[in-house]
Amino acid sequence: MADEPVPATAAKVVSPYNPANVLTVLRIVLVPVFVVIVIASGLTGSGARIAACLVFCLASATDFVDGWIARKWSLVTSFGKVADPIADKALTGTALILLSAYDRLPWWVTIAILVREWGVTALRFWVIRYGIIPASRGGKLKTVLQIAAIAWYLWPMPHPLDLVGPWLMGAALIVTVVTGGDYLLQALRLRRDHQAKQ
Repeated sequence: MADEPVPATAAKVVSPYNPANVLTVLRIVLVPVFVVIVIASGLTGSGARIAACLVFCLASATDFVDGWIARKWSLVTSFGKVADPIADKALTGTALILLSAYDRLPWWVTIAILVREWGVTALRFWVIRYGIIPASRGGKLKTVLQIAAIAWYLWPMPHPLDLVGPWLMGAALIVTVVTGGDYLLQALRLRRDHQAKQ
């Protein structure tokens, strides 16, 4: 008796309404909450600065948790792939702009970081038909340093602990620029390799 053909396993359909995406949306929702707290306080007064820092840290924490959940339980979705980096850049970008607007951080630092962040996003879209540029360890270190530096600026640190903030931001800026150059090289290599195969 001939063996019965084995039906192909259907691809798992992941609902966009999953815990990982809920956390991503929460991060986006917390951005205007963070903005309201900062503007209402003008970054003056310990209580208001602590509140702004806690909201920022809570929103930043969801960045690490949603990615872990998505990978752990195979909940990666197209929505998550698009919304997650947008949420990240909206949060850190908004925080940097507000710090500069209230004279806590030089504008050139904010501009340099934002140009790199959106530049890398543009690069990824530029070569998306050739392949994906994955997040590197340097990119993850960049994110951790940026979050730590911003949180340090937000929290009302006593002197001399407040002097650590500029050093953290300096380290974040260096890693941000260096990894930006690395992503550019990856994008050019990916495009060149694709053209060489044609």
